[in-house]
Amino acid sequence: MTATRCPFCDIIAGLAPATVVARWPDAIATVPIDPVTDGHVLVIPRVHVDDAAEEPMVTAAVMQRAAEYANALGTPLNLITSRGREATQSIFHLHIHVVPRAIDDGLPLPWTVQEVAS
Repeated sequence: MTATRCPFCDIIAGLAPATVVARWPDAIATVPIDPVTDGHVLVIPRVHVDDAAEEPMVTAAVMQRAAEYANALGTPLNLITSRGREATQSIFHLHIHVVPRAIDDGLPLPWTVQEVAS
């Protein structure tokens, strides 16, 4: 664990409240504090890894769990992870967002084509 307290490590250790929706030997899926769409979850490895580039094998395993979860949902979605503050990472423990999407769900992403009003 890092020198500062990690909220995801606390959740994994059962020291912080969380709504866990799936468990695997190497990861959990939990509802974030402020989900951006209905069904938004975070897939978090049980070991502390700061970001997706630190331990590629852990990242691969967690992405596999996120893909398994996504497959079970059977809906359109985004799988998103970030590395570094500049890339919007706010908690430095690897996590993958599984964000179910719907047409006109009001969630623009940086690469979403935005229509300009005339």
